[in-house]
Amino acid sequence: MPMLMQVSFSVDPDHRVARVNRRTFGSFVEHMGRCVYTGLYEPDHPTADEDGFRRDVLELTRELGVTVVRYPGGNFVSNYRWEDGVGARELRPRRLDLAWGSIETNQFGLDQFMRWTAKAGVEPMIAINLGTRGVQEAVDLLEYANVPRGTKLSDWRVANGAEQPYGIRMWCLGNELDGPWQVGHKTAHEYGRLAIQTARAMRQVTPDLVLVACGSSSSNMPTFGSWENQVLELTYEEVDCISCHAYYDPGDGDLASFLASAADMDHFVSTVVEIADEVAENRRTSKRINLSFDEWNVWSIGRHQALGRLQGWPVAPRIIEDEYTVADAVVVGNLLISLLRHSDRVSAACLAQLVNVIAPIRTEPGGASWRQTIFHPFALTSRYAAGNVLRIEPAAPSYETAKYGDVPVIDAVATHDPDSGQTVLFIVNRSIDTAVELNADVRGVQARSLAEALTLSDPDQKATNTEGQPNRVIPRALDGVTLTDGTLHAALPPVSWSMVRLS
Repeated sequence: MPMLMQVSFSVDPDHRVARVNRRTFGSFVEHMGRCVYTGLYEPDHPTADEDGFRRDVLELTRELGVTVVRYPGGNFVSNYRWEDGVGARELRPRRLDLAWGSIETNQFGLDQFMRWTAKAGVEPMIAINLGTRGVQEAVDLLEYANVPRGTKLSDWRVANGAEQPYGIRMWCLGNELDGPWQVGHKTAHEYGRLAIQTARAMRQVTPDLVLVACGSSSSNMPTFGSWENQVLELTYEEVDCISCHAYYDPGDGDLASFLASAADMDHFVSTVVEIADEVAENRRTSKRINLSFDEWNVWSIGRHQALGRLQGWPVAPRIIEDEYTVADAVVVGNLLISLLRHSDRVSAACLAQLVNVIAPIRTEPGGASWRQTIFHPFALTSRYAAGNVLRIEPAAPSYETAKYGDVPVIDAVATHDPDSGQTVLFIVNRSIDTAVELNADVRGVQARSLAEALTLSDPDQKATNTEGQPNRVIPRALDGVTLTDGTLHAALPPVSWSMVRLS
C-alpha cells in the first residue's frame, strides 16, 4: 500500500469569511436542447402535473437544493421576444433560435416558468434581451411581471391567469455580450451605455431591483479585465453585481490540471473583485459591487464544438448532454468550495444547467429521470452549508499542473453554525493516485461528536450514472474517521470529494 500524504489544518471560528449566502446554490434553465422541453416540461409524461411539469424533475430539483434559477438564457435570450411565450398557446409563434440552430415553439414561457418556480420553491433570476432589443422591451417585461394591475401589460398578465405580480427582484442585463458569437455582440462601451440606460429605466418602475451587468463570458477572453473596467465605469451607480462565467473542460486528458480547476475560479473571482474595487476607488464611492457567478460547470466544450452547427432547425435536439464522471463530480464539489470561500463577494451563483444540458439531472422523454454524479456534491453542500463560512488553509504538499502551476493537493472550506453548533467540512483530495491522511484541529469550534462522514470517489475515476445504473456513483460512508480530543482524523481517497459533519 502506498504511503499516505500527511495534511493538517485547523478550523477556527475567527477565520470567518461571511455568512453562507443561499443564492450560492442557484442553477440555470435555458431554452437550449432538452432543458425545458422533455426536461422541465413534458405534458404527455406519466408524471406530468396539470401544468405539464414533470413531477419527477420537480422532486429532484428540490432534493438538489437549488435556491435560484436563472432564465431563459444564456445565448438564447439575445434573440428572444418574451411576448412570444405568454398568452394562449395556440397563438404563440414558432421562431428560429439563432443561438442554438433550432426551432423554439414558445409553448413554455415566463408564466409557465413562474408557476414552475413556485412549485420548485426557487427564486427566479430573469435575463433580459439586450442583444437585439433594448430599454423599452426591458421596461415592458418588468411592467408585465411586477406591476400589480391597471396598465396594459400588467392587465395582460392578469388576463393570462396571474392575478398577483411576480415581484421578481433579480435581473440580468443581457448575456455574454462581449462574445462575438452572441447575437447583438457589442463593445464594452456600447454595452455599458445600453446597460446603464436600461438599469435607470427599470429602477423607475421598481427601485429595489438587484441588477447584474454582463462581465466577461470567460477569463480567457482577450478583452477580460478591460471589459469589466469599462462596463463598471459606465454602470457602477446603477448595478449591484457583475457576472462571471466559467466552464472547465475535462476532455484534453490533463487530469491533474482539471482537478485543480478551482484554482482558476479563485483567480477569476479575485481579479474581478480587484477591478471592481479599483473602479469604486476612482469614483470615490463606498458602494461595493459583488459578483454573480451565474454560469459555471464542467463541460466538454471541445467535443461540443467539434460537432458543428445543427442542420434542419430541429425542435429540442439532444445537444451537450454530457455524461458526468467521478472526476467531474470532484471538480464540481471543489468549485463549490471556491464559491463558498468567496462568499464575501460572490452574492449569487448558478450551476449551468439544471436538466439534460450539461446538467445534474438527466431525463428520457416519456421515461426515467436520474441523478448524475455532479448532483451529489451540490445537493449535500446546499443541504448542510449553514451559518458562517470559515476559511481553511491546509498545511499540505503541492503538485505541479500544466495549466495552473503548483497547486495544493488538498482544498477545503468549513461552515459553522453558532446556533446549532454544527460544523461541516467540505474537502477535496486532488491527488490522482495517493490517499491523504488528514489531521484537523477542531477545538476552536468546540466539536464534540462525529455526526456523519461521506465521500464520493471510485477506483474507476471515469465511472458514471446512467439510466440503467442510476446509482453507480453515490456518496458513501467514509470509513475510519475519528474525533479524539478535538482532533479529527480521516483518510481521504485519491480523486475524492468528502463531507464531514461535526456536532
